Amino acid sequence: MKVTVYNCREFDEKELFLKYEKELGIEMVLCPDAPNEENASLAKGSECIDIITSKMPRELLQIFASYGVKYVVTRTIGYDHIDVKAAKELGMTVANAPYGPNGVADYAVMLILMTIRKMKSIVNRTRVQDYTLKGLMGRELKDLTVGVIGTGRIGRTVLKNLSGFGCKLIAYDVYENEEVKNSGVTYVTLDEMWKQADVITLHAPLTEDNHHMINKEAISKMKDGVMIVNTARGGLIDSEALISGIESGKIGGAGLDVVENEFGLYYYDHKEDILCNRELSILRGFPNVTVSHHMAFYTDDCTETVVRDSLLGCKCFVEGRENPWEVK
Repeated sequence: MKVTVYNCREFDEKELFLKYEKELGIEMVLCPDAPNEENASLAKGSECIDIITSKMPRELLQIFASYGVKYVVTRTIGYDHIDVKAAKELGMTVANAPYGPNGVADYAVMLILMTIRKMKSIVNRTRVQDYTLKGLMGRELKDLTVGVIGTGRIGRTVLKNLSGFGCKLIAYDVYENEEVKNSGVTYVTLDEMWKQADVITLHAPLTEDNHHMINKEAISKMKDGVMIVNTARGGLIDSEALISGIESGKIGGAGLDVVENEFGLYYYDHKEDILCNRELSILRGFPNVTVSHHMAFYTDDCTETVVRDSLLGCKCFVEGRENPWEVK
């Protein structure tokens, strides 16, 4: 069997792909670039392609289907960048490669702590040898209510991590989890979440139903000075509403590992480029907003897991075996 791998990072993934090529007996074509019309021909003879968070609209999927590709796996948990409906209509199977929850959960807690302690401003002052304290007073988690939206594996791990800080924990999910309830965490409605939470951290997948769940109306219902952390998907937050909330002081700070319209920006060197994302530029400029480039997942354990499992899924598909990574 043959697999064409796109977005293959030379400095960490390539060695792993070569390792599993031998172990699993898979012939591989490795491409460092995102899949596009020009390099789609690399997939000729491959039933499977392996990607990350690159956009896969219907038009591009049609091209790959014409080359005989029947299986598209993304080395991520989320798969909202793939037009799953179009893929199914084209007879293509879509799969993902979930990794352990700890890396993202750790990162989310780090962003919460950085946000409530104004770490961006502290680092900026220290860099220019300004050792004053005015404006840097932080808050303590024990005095705060933290709301976790999404109680899947990552959200539950965040709740577990936060339990040792002594803060009040509340949660929201369309599907409530008994493990969460038994841990003493209270499920609330979204309206109650907006009213009660001092800190809101997002851990939900992006769907048509929850796109821009944090918008102007939601922000207006939140506590003054609320802090928002997002390590899930940028589309969960209306960027313009977020910017307005920060400018007005309604939002006291934010920690963002993801933003809207990040496709094509992250994981590339753009330091000499004019970015076509005005909201990102504005958000990066705020002293109380920390922005990182969609890397909460990025640990040694995660990297090996997604490479290995994306290929194991390909092998299951080609061999006609049950595939636990297939998106139903």
